[in-house]
Amino acid sequence: MTIDGPGDRQSKNQRREAAREKAKQLREEQRKKEVRNRAILISSLSVVVIAIIVGVALVIVSTIRPAGPGPQNMASDGIQIGTGFVAETTPALAAGEDPVPTVNDPASGTVDIRVYLDYMCPYCGQFEATNNTQLGEWIESGAATVEIHPLSILDRSSLGSKYSTRSANAAACVANYSPDQFWDYNSLLFQNQPAENTEGLDNQKLKDLAGEAEVTAQGDIESCIDDTTFRGWVADSTSRALEGPLPDTDEAKVTGTPTVLVNGEKYTGSLTDPDAFSAFVVQVSGEAYSTATPTPTPTAG
Repeated sequence: MTIDGPGDRQSKNQRREAAREKAKQLREEQRKKEVRNRAILISSLSVVVIAIIVGVALVIVSTIRPAGPGPQNMASDGIQIGTGFVAETTPALAAGEDPVPTVNDPASGTVDIRVYLDYMCPYCGQFEATNNTQLGEWIESGAATVEIHPLSILDRSSLGSKYSTRSANAAACVANYSPDQFWDYNSLLFQNQPAENTEGLDNQKLKDLAGEAEVTAQGDIESCIDDTTFRGWVADSTSRALEGPLPDTDEAKVTGTPTVLVNGEKYTGSLTDPDAFSAFVVQVSGEAYSTATPTPTPTAG
C-alpha cells in the first residue's frame, strides 16, 4: 500500500488552485467578450437608427419641399399663344404664389381654347396630330388663342425616367426663355412623341428639338432642361389641375388628358376627326359671339 506524502498533497492543492485560476480567467474573458459584443450591437443599432432617421428626413423634405418659382409667361399655369404665334407675356409666379387665370375679352370675338396635356399621353398625341394644322390657322388669323398647360401625369409610364416631368419642364424652359417659339416646340414634342412604357426622349433630344424650333437663348434652355429647373412648378401646377377648380369653366378639375376647353366648354368628341372638333368650336363660338368676327370655319380633313 502506498501512502501519499506531504509533497503529493501540496501538488494536489496547487492543481486545484491552478484550476480555479484558469476558471477565473475564462470567466473574465467571457465577460469581456460579452461586453465587446454588446458594444458592437449597440453601435450597429445606432447606425441603423441614424440611417432610418436620415431616410425619413429625406422623405419629409421631399414631401414638404418649398414650391419652386414658375417660368415666365405661364402665370396661369399655361402659356397663351395668339396672333402670329406670339405668346402672351406674364411675370413668373413666385414660390408658393397662386396662378393668375388668363382674362379673355368676350367682345373681341376671339375663341379661347385651352388644352391640358401630357407629352407622353397617346390621346393627346392623337388630338395634336388631328388638329394642329387648323389650330395653327386659327391662331395665325387671330380667330382663336390657344393656351397650353403641360402636366406630368404619366411619369409612371416611362420606366423611371420621369419623362412627363422632364418634357413638361422642357416646355416650361422654352416658355421662359423663348416664348414665341413655344408653339413650334410643342408641335415637335408631339411629332417625336415616345410610346408609353418607354424611357421617352432623353435630355439631349429635348435640347435638339429646341434647336429645331429655332429658340433664342439656346444655352439657357439647355441648362434649364439638364437641371429640370421647373420640376417643382410642374408638380405644383399638375396638382392644381388635378385638384381644381379650373378657371372660367364648369369643369371642376382635370380628370384625364387631353382636357380641351373651348370658351370654357369641354370638348368630348372624336380625337381623330378634325371636322368634329371644328364643328364644336364653331358651335361654341357662335353661342358666345353670334355677331363676332373672325370665326373659325371647318377645315376639311
